[in-house]
Amino acid sequence: MTIEPRKVFLCGICTMPLEYCEFSGTQEKCKLWLRENDEDKYSEIYGVKGLTEGVENASRVIIKRNERNKRKCVTTIYGLDIFGVDLKKAAKMFANRFACGSSVAKNNQGQDEIVVQGDFSDELHNLILSNWPNVPEENIDRVEEKKKKKSDA
Repeated sequence: MTIEPRKVFLCGICTMPLEYCEFSGTQEKCKLWLRENDEDKYSEIYGVKGLTEGVENASRVIIKRNERNKRKCVTTIYGLDIFGVDLKKAAKMFANRFACGSSVAKNNQGQDEIVVQGDFSDELHNLILSNWPNVPEENIDRVEEKKKKKSDA
């Protein structure tokens, strides 16, 4: 039983395997060359197959409730900016509506989020639907995150 060698397609511009063209300095030229010479490989590497799923996941609004200490909690809203919502105006409206502190902050990934002091996840869900009709209800997810209790050690 012999093992067949794998056929590696090399780029005509940068002479690297096609998967590594993005790391060369001539990626745009490599794309053009590949599109002209092998349309199937081009659509396989640079196609839009996986993009629709990524856009669908990116267009989610996540309302997350974080428990701080004792009975204090913070509600965080991610993803409203994707639907064209001005986050500063939304944070100001949340602060006025719920009589609490609300601000726009950057999370660990560098994306903007709205932080509301207090547990308003249900009210925020209804408020988002009533004020911004371009945000579909099926794209809003609510997540509750509790602090882990310390074990007796």
